[in-house]
Amino acid sequence: MENISSQKLNTEQLTTVLREASKKIAPVWPLENFVAVNPYLGHTDKKFDNVAQELAAAGGIQMTLPSSFYIEKLKNGKIKVDDIAAVLKKRNNKINATAFINSLDHNNEANEVATTVASIADVATQITDKDWSRFIIARVSNWAASYYDNGQAFWVTANKNESPFKSWKAEAEVDRTPELTGLNNFRKIVKSLPNNPIEAAHIALEKLNLSQEELPLYLHKILLRVGGWAAYAARIDWDNELYGGKDGQLIEFLAILICWESSLLESLNNNKLTEKWNDAKEILSLTNIQKELNKQLEQNLILQEAFDMSSQRNIINKFKGQLPLKNSTNEQAKAQAIFCIDVRSEVYRRNLELVDNTIETLGFAGFFAFPLKYVPIGHENGEAQCPVLLKTGPTIMEKISDEKEHQKVLDNRILDRHIGQVWKSFKSGAVTCFSFVSPVGLSYLPKLFTDSFGLTRPVPHPDKIGMLDRFSAMKTIDLNYNPSNNEATGIPIDQQIEMAKNALTAMSLTENFAKFVLIVGHGSTMVNNPHATGYDCGACGGHTGEANAKVVAAVLNNKAVRERLEKQNFLIPENTIFLACLHDTTTDEVSVFNEFDVPSERINELKNLKKSLSLAGHSARTERSIKLITDGKSNIDKSIIGRSKDWAQTRPEWGLAGCSAFVVAPRHRTKDINLEGQSFLHSYDWKKDKTFSILELIMTAPMVVTSWINLQYYGSTVDNKTFGSGNKTLHNVTAGVGVLEGFSGDLRVGLPLQAIHDGEKYQHEPLKLNVIIEAPLEAMNNILEKHKMVRDLCDNGWIYLLAMNEEGKVSHRYNGNLTWEKISSLDAAA
Repeated sequence: MENISSQKLNTEQLTTVLREASKKIAPVWPLENFVAVNPYLGHTDKKFDNVAQELAAAGGIQMTLPSSFYIEKLKNGKIKVDDIAAVLKKRNNKINATAFINSLDHNNEANEVATTVASIADVATQITDKDWSRFIIARVSNWAASYYDNGQAFWVTANKNESPFKSWKAEAEVDRTPELTGLNNFRKIVKSLPNNPIEAAHIALEKLNLSQEELPLYLHKILLRVGGWAAYAARIDWDNELYGGKDGQLIEFLAILICWESSLLESLNNNKLTEKWNDAKEILSLTNIQKELNKQLEQNLILQEAFDMSSQRNIINKFKGQLPLKNSTNEQAKAQAIFCIDVRSEVYRRNLELVDNTIETLGFAGFFAFPLKYVPIGHENGEAQCPVLLKTGPTIMEKISDEKEHQKVLDNRILDRHIGQVWKSFKSGAVTCFSFVSPVGLSYLPKLFTDSFGLTRPVPHPDKIGMLDRFSAMKTIDLNYNPSNNEATGIPIDQQIEMAKNALTAMSLTENFAKFVLIVGHGSTMVNNPHATGYDCGACGGHTGEANAKVVAAVLNNKAVRERLEKQNFLIPENTIFLACLHDTTTDEVSVFNEFDVPSERINELKNLKKSLSLAGHSARTERSIKLITDGKSNIDKSIIGRSKDWAQTRPEWGLAGCSAFVVAPRHRTKDINLEGQSFLHSYDWKKDKTFSILELIMTAPMVVTSWINLQYYGSTVDNKTFGSGNKTLHNVTAGVGVLEGFSGDLRVGLPLQAIHDGEKYQHEPLKLNVIIEAPLEAMNNILEKHKMVRDLCDNGWIYLLAMNEEGKVSHRYNGNLTWEKISSLDAAA
């Protein structure tokens, strides 16, 4: 077997090898726009079971819960014997279901993987009884937190003007910590490496003497060891490539890890270490440990699939079939409310329709087909208000219509920011920090008291920082096109018309407009939660949907836009008013931002509408209170709203916990079904989609994004150590970009335990997404055939694709390779 040196890989070849390893790491976004990411993103081109084997080998990573979880589901009837039998049959496993279940009693914790590949740090730990893996993580994390700092640190030690590898190398050359820990000549060894990361990696790999076959698994192993910072570097590469740039951050980060390994080997200079390393390399191949892993994983993968089947059967049975909706009257509807497809909207939508049956609701991605770059008052840089899969569109400036008031708010915000910077310097200064803790600290006692008892909010709402409430209510947006700035702002009228037409078409809202059409973005309200933006709208880049809702409403209320749309057969009645709204998913309150667009003679209509919104909010809070473990005695509204400003509350809301289905169909298919806040709902009428371009958009964007969300919750549940962020009560924000669990260690990714577990049981159980689409099978096959990424998700078992027929029943299940099987009534009821 040839080693890496005898292959004489050139720079381009080695870069390719490092890039392939790097693509296995999913990106993670910073806390300021913490969006859901599929943690298995770089693996979806492989079968789910095969990835389970690979990750178990590379890092002891779990892709199922322990078998005891599934055994309990068997006992309480959630998983049925027929589910087990169906999975065994599908896998061509000859053991019968009863025998399989009986065997579980003797091996109910088979999920623990004993055999994983080792790195130099792992072997060195065995030889020296010092935890070198932990030491490397701490040193790399310490450098990375400084290098990637986003304004949190008062003193930055890393040279951020250099590339990652050069910056790390410069610091490692003077850092005495490794030598004080026992790594002789470590600085000298690092200094001898080239400044070019690829050349340095080549020399380091020569010292490690790895073969071509051993290299992929080894590189994956060491990346997973510092997987949090690796994921952050992957996010920088993601953004660079999205806007036409090049990758390279993660490749350089990987070069750092390789050099750490080789430098550790050389510094210890231990013959026993070299001998043990040579033994360890023998299993640096999946083929050498696959049989052992199969024994440990197969049972749990079967149980997980049976659990998925039980959930799928449950949702199939909810769709008993309904007749197409018939309009019994030509009377214009009172209101239509377009919500984000988010599962939390399902609860509110259902309750809104119950309290007022004259209101229709629709579901659409929360950026409403308006990918914006939004610049709040007093900010220099805009925020991407669109899914991370997309490039931003027009730049929109926030403003207050009255110029004097606008300038006053702008000056206040700038002053507030300057004072904040001075105050931060005072608190963090080497000398002044002592003054802060003693005499100045006492002045915080009244605020601590009022914050602790919920009388005040511990920190201002991000949208209201530096401004009074009356100014906050006056905020609006500037659509006027201004090409004279360094960056053009506003939207030209022709582009407004095109964006409006595309949005209405994609929403299947091209006729029968109501008197009021509510564009309802969503966001959350909570304090003392580093991951707060993760509860805002993922379709808006981890921000609230307020900006998008305001822009959409302003465009569609524009008379010039309507006149041009009418010429293209988009007739919006003159009395239709679009209202920009925001659904607070923590409190279930809905705000209306542009009440000034409603003429005085229709104020009573608006009041009546707002009353319905208020009643729906109360009903939704009552429903959600059951899962939030309120005491049942206090006022439910007060209790739920109180959680949003309680800085000791670890579970202000459950977010998207429980998400397990995505239904793409007209609303009347789901209107009378309680989907328990576990389903994304996207309005779609395939009969209006002649070319199936809208279906293609849904299957390549919202369907992919909902799978990301589902798999983030899945990964955070089955292996929170790797794909989650641990106990949120131990979190410390680092570099302003992420959290550590405790005072040191790797950057944590994913969701904290409190986001998925209530202390007694899982509030999110690991279930893969069931996507139900009402559309012809041929149309879906054409899209799958055209888009490999989407087909991989379906063919390789990362999501389940189901088809709904014209009767409203789930009729077919996708089996992979563009084939479908018919679902019989017996299958559904099994």
